[in-house]
Amino acid sequence: MPHDYSEGVFDLIAALLFLCAAFGYISHKYLRLPNTIGLVVISLAVSLCILAMEIAMPQWAVPQAARDLLTLFPFSQALMVGALSFLLFAGALTVDLSMLLKNKGTVFLLAIGGVLIATFLFGGGMWLIFNFLGVPISFTYCIVLGAILSPTDPVAVIDVLKRIGLSNRMSTIIAGESLFNDGVAVVIFTIALGVAASTGHVDLSAEHLIGEFFREAGGGIVLGLITGGIAFLALRSIDQHIVEVLITMAAAAVTYAVGLWLEISGPIAVVVTGLIVGNPGRRLAMSEHVNQHVTVFWTLIDEILNAGLFLLIGFELLAISWHPQVMIAALLAIPLALIARYLSLIPPLALVGLRKQEPGTLRILTWGGLHGGISVALVLALPAGPVRGAFLTVCYAVVVFSIVVQGLTLERVASSVRKA
Repeated sequence: MPHDYSEGVFDLIAALLFLCAAFGYISHKYLRLPNTIGLVVISLAVSLCILAMEIAMPQWAVPQAARDLLTLFPFSQALMVGALSFLLFAGALTVDLSMLLKNKGTVFLLAIGGVLIATFLFGGGMWLIFNFLGVPISFTYCIVLGAILSPTDPVAVIDVLKRIGLSNRMSTIIAGESLFNDGVAVVIFTIALGVAASTGHVDLSAEHLIGEFFREAGGGIVLGLITGGIAFLALRSIDQHIVEVLITMAAAAVTYAVGLWLEISGPIAVVVTGLIVGNPGRRLAMSEHVNQHVTVFWTLIDEILNAGLFLLIGFELLAISWHPQVMIAALLAIPLALIARYLSLIPPLALVGLRKQEPGTLRILTWGGLHGGISVALVLALPAGPVRGAFLTVCYAVVVFSIVVQGLTLERVASSVRKA
C-alpha cells in the first residue's frame, strides 16, 4: 500500500505526540521543570545534538533530514490558523472579567499603546544594530520585526502565572494584556508588512493606516461580542455537557474563521468570546456539572497544544541562520527587547497613575513579558529570503531567552518584589 501525503501527516502528528509525551515525562520526572519550559529545554538540547552530529558525522545527513521534517510541518499556518483560536479561547476562559473591567484602562493602554511604543523602539533599535553590523535591512522591515517581538505571548505568560502566586489584580493585568496585545500585534504586523512590501500601489497615509488598525481591532471586538452572545444563549438553553463542550469549541473556531473571512482581528474576537463564555457563561448559562466538564476539556486542550507548540519552538533552532553578523544582532536583540519592553510600559502606566500601581509593577511586567509561539509564527509567515532568515534568528534568540531564563526566574523576581 503506497504511503500517501495523509499518512505522512499522520506519521508527523504521531511523532510529535510521542516526543511531547517522552520529553514531558523526562521534564517532570528528572528535571522538575514546568512542562512548557521543560519541553523547550529538552528539544533545544536535542537540536544541539543534531547540529553537533552535522559537524562530527556529516555523511549521516541527520540534520538535513530533521530540517526536511520541520518543513513538512507548517508551523506558522498551524498556529496562526488553527491552534491560536483554541489557545486564546482557553486563556480567556480563566481571566476574571470583573477584575479585568476594573483594570480595563491599564490593560487597554498596555495592549495598544505599549505594543505600538515597543514596536517602534525595538524596530528602530534593531535597524541601528543591523546597519552598524553591515546587514542591509530597511527601517520599514525592522518595524515589522518590532511588531513580531512587541507582544507578550499569552500561552507562555499564563502558564507561568499559574505557579508564581501574584495578586489577583496583577495576574489579571498581565494575562489580560498578553491576550489582547497578541491580537493588536497581529494587526500591526499585517499593516507594517504591507507598508514594507509596498510597491507604490498601497495607500500609506497616516489616516488610512490608523483607520485600518481600528477597523481590524474594533471589528474583532464587535464580532467577539456577537459570537460570545450567541454562544451564551445556546449554552443557557440546554443542560447537556457534551453538546455544551461542542458549543464552546464551535464558538472558538467559528469566531476565528469569520474574523479571517471578514479581514478583522480573529485573535481579539476569540478573546472577547472566551471572556463572555468564561464569566457570565459559567455563572449564568452552565450547571456545576457542565462547568466541570468544560473546565477539564479546555484544560486538556490547552496543555496538549502548549506541549506541541513549545516542543516545536525548541526544534526551530535547526532552521535559524548562523551568519556571524546575524548572530551578533540576535544576541544584542535580547537586552534591547527588555529595554524596549520596560520603556514601553512607562507611558501607559503613567497615564493611569504609576503611583497607584502595586510595588514592583514595572519590574514584574518587564520580566514577565514573555515571548513565545506567536512571535515565531509571525516571523515564519514572512516571505522567503534573507530578511526572513535574519529575523528568524533574532526572534528565536529573544523567544528562547524569555521562555527559559525569564520564565524560570520570574517567580524569584516576584518574591523579591513582595519582600521589598
